[in-house]
Amino acid sequence: MAARGRHWLVLWLLFALAMLFWVNARQTASVVLASELRELRAERMAAEARRAALQRRFREAESRAALIPKAEALGLRLPVDSEIVTLRRPPEER
Repeated sequence: MAARGRHWLVLWLLFALAMLFWVNARQTASVVLASELRELRAERMAAEARRAALQRRFREAESRAALIPKAEALGLRLPVDSEIVTLRRPPEER
């Protein structure tokens, strides 16, 4: 039995409909991925901001302005010049 004109028309319409559904599904998936990417970028920016803040706090905590009062509270003091000894490593023999 040969396919008549109506059958070919129905087949082409079904094919076109299937392609439209496929394109719609692809575009929907890309929109979802784009929103996830936007959220991940926002999370990354927040993490980088937290990292920068922590690095700033580390630098502040390591500064002399922060360490000297804490050392003095423990009963420590800065050495005077005569108390500082520079140790030199002997030169390497070849």
